Amino acid sequence: MIFAAGRGERMRPLTDQRPKPLLEAGGKPLIVWQIEALARAGIGDIVINHAWLGDQIEAALGDGGRYGVRLHYSAEASALETAGGIAQALPLLADTPENAAGEIFLAVSGDIHTDYDYRRLLPRAAEMAGSAEPRMHLVMVPNPPFHPAGDFALGSGGRLSLDGAERLTFGNIGLYDTRLFSAIARGEKVAMTPYYRSAIAAGHATGERHDGHWENVGTPAQLAALDRSLRTGTG
Repeated sequence: MIFAAGRGERMRPLTDQRPKPLLEAGGKPLIVWQIEALARAGIGDIVINHAWLGDQIEAALGDGGRYGVRLHYSAEASALETAGGIAQALPLLADTPENAAGEIFLAVSGDIHTDYDYRRLLPRAAEMAGSAEPRMHLVMVPNPPFHPAGDFALGSGGRLSLDGAERLTFGNIGLYDTRLFSAIARGEKVAMTPYYRSAIAAGHATGERHDGHWENVGTPAQLAALDRSLRTGTG
């Protein structure tokens, strides 16, 4: 799943007439970088949620055939936040409507740019699929300047904790069990933070560190800098 429903307030005025995931860097929309990376990892079905100017996203990307994937869209009348957006999209994410056993899916933000190889998550997803309790696995990155305090600590064995000497930032790349969101009513606006904290406190969340390229493209200046670096081969 690619999250693409946000309004992109910090990116205004660029997002006044164009959804943030369709803003371009290096000659292609931000979301296309993600679609192509997922395709390289062998992920063939991708769900994209959208709200603000979502029709433009569907018109620009189509059915995904040009990227070698199948795109499915989860439209939201207004952005439902992360957990609410996942709950809305569950019928597209789960093969079994009753969702009794739970299924593992990868979710990424449509406005990040990274060299992380999503194939690294496939063995972890297979392990999580056999868990009796719903779990999550988060990709963590060194703290960027705009988020110096980080989010969670990464301990031995990849276990995440709410407190620790070295806190890292969640890189908006994660594996999740669909059972985590089955109690949320479709159309309900629900934030993700409580789900992270609950899973971590229960010992049901693991993580890994990515020290390669990662950027949350949040402002016009960041977008322009990324565009320059990609066009000059330094990004």
